[in-house]
Amino acid sequence: MKLAAIDLGSNSFHLLLANHQAGQLQVVAKQGEKIQLAAGLDEDGMLSEDAMERALNCLAQFAPFLDGIEAEHLRIVGTNALRAAHNSQTLIDRAEELLGHPIEIIAGREEARLIYLGAAHALADVHGKRLIIDIGGGSTEFIIGEQFEPLLLESLHMGCVAYTKTFFSDGEISEKRMRRAELAARSELASIQRSYRELGWDDPVGSSGTIKAAASVMEAHGWAAHGLVTREGLHRLRTALLGFKRLDKVSLPGLKSDRASVFPAGVAILCGIFEALELEQIRYSDGALREGVLFDLIGRNTAEDSRIAAIELLRRRYGIDTRHAANVRDTALALFDQVADTWSLGATSRQMLAWGAELHEVGLAISHSQFHRHGAYLIEHSDLQGFSRPEQKALAFLVRAHRRKFASRELANLPLTLQPRLARLARLLRIAVMLNHSRPEQPVLGTQLSAKGDELRLSLAEEYRDHSLICDDLTQESSLQKAADMTLTLEDVD
Repeated sequence: MKLAAIDLGSNSFHLLLANHQAGQLQVVAKQGEKIQLAAGLDEDGMLSEDAMERALNCLAQFAPFLDGIEAEHLRIVGTNALRAAHNSQTLIDRAEELLGHPIEIIAGREEARLIYLGAAHALADVHGKRLIIDIGGGSTEFIIGEQFEPLLLESLHMGCVAYTKTFFSDGEISEKRMRRAELAARSELASIQRSYRELGWDDPVGSSGTIKAAASVMEAHGWAAHGLVTREGLHRLRTALLGFKRLDKVSLPGLKSDRASVFPAGVAILCGIFEALELEQIRYSDGALREGVLFDLIGRNTAEDSRIAAIELLRRRYGIDTRHAANVRDTALALFDQVADTWSLGATSRQMLAWGAELHEVGLAISHSQFHRHGAYLIEHSDLQGFSRPEQKALAFLVRAHRRKFASRELANLPLTLQPRLARLARLLRIAVMLNHSRPEQPVLGTQLSAKGDELRLSLAEEYRDHSLICDDLTQESSLQKAADMTLTLEDVD
């Protein structure tokens, strides 16, 4: 099975192609390019056209590598800069048109989880807890975990590109500027350092560019052994950088020229981390976000899918009536299977509908009034392991749209490419909810549903044709769908 991942980072874009065979990833190709997307964010949080052009030119180089890879075996994820940019959708739309594949912006903690997954697979098994640190262009992730299971996840708003803009914007390097950057990093870490120290770790590890570069420079100078960043070596590196006085003068053995301009800011963040977490050394690991994306991709739509655990956590946390939710799910999936071919709906849509049904009443934990709105808010704004932001918004929409007036305005706020599919899934969920409105012991099955274009035709199983509540609910639902310019024709319903 050939897999591909593209990591749209705040500093660099990376492409990784690999074959999955016998439980292992065999790398076929790796590409990376410094884009410094975060440097293109202005004071209003808008990406400049120049930054977008750099991004698109890079993706045009990546595009030929994606030929022949099945859509379900490819993921493209965006991180901090795309999370922060108010006009990120403009770039995403252009990039999706170029690549012919959707781009997912992932939340900070989901980024941390995937980084840990990639790093853990790259490391030898350690009996004990690992601390993984990943300094990116716009954010830095911290994870403590055991084997392949993360225990603490955090993403902080500090990165080498962002700190370069903030503390070294005119290109000058000085003791005062370095210390200001270090103190800013310490301030960011203040909210997590106690909980991380209390949990503790046996093996501190660093991944990605800044830490890789620091280890490389230290080895080249004999300040640390291969693959290590030490407190003493970091002090010597900091002193050497101050000696250059300007970013455009930075040049060190082991440091790539395209990283030199953001390296002092990255080292300042690293110094702040060493101080806050009282580290003496960390070792570098090759595995990072893109590797984690591939390993997560392998487990998707299987029993190991991390999203299943996230759904289960929501069910337990908010006390969902699991029997009723399962009945609605089973009815919805029975309806789905009857129209899937006509509506060109695949396994991904079927899974999303199932999750929407299982969570449709999650908002009842807040209030019975408008609980579909409360549920949508909870889903969209929770940290759901394994879910990208677009997936959470899609799931939130289904919960929002499952009752009352059809959520046409919310549908219009979703990406155009997703609107037809999600509207159809919402209609199926609404019918399933209506059929199970009386909360029967068993799911209501046997209903016949057919589709012609966007027109639905529904016929109840004989035993439900005299069920006044179901018939009344479906009649009202037909009117609600008609008000949203949708047709639901009812047969055998008076």
